[in-house]
Amino acid sequence: MNTKTLPLKDRIAVDAAHRVAPAVLALLFGGFLILGVGFAQPSTLHNAAHDGRHALAFPCH
Repeated sequence: MNTKTLPLKDRIAVDAAHRVAPAVLALLFGGFLILGVGFAQPSTLHNAAHDGRHALAFPCH
């Protein structure tokens, strides 16, 4: 079996790169949910997100 082991500094860089992308996507998606739905005017979206906004102390009225 011919496997190479990366040096520790390279393994840390690869691990960090694999964690950053999902974290950034999660932050963007969460921001969209809070702000996108939080400022939505249609009553259906407003009513669907109403309790969640209050739970997060997001003012809606």
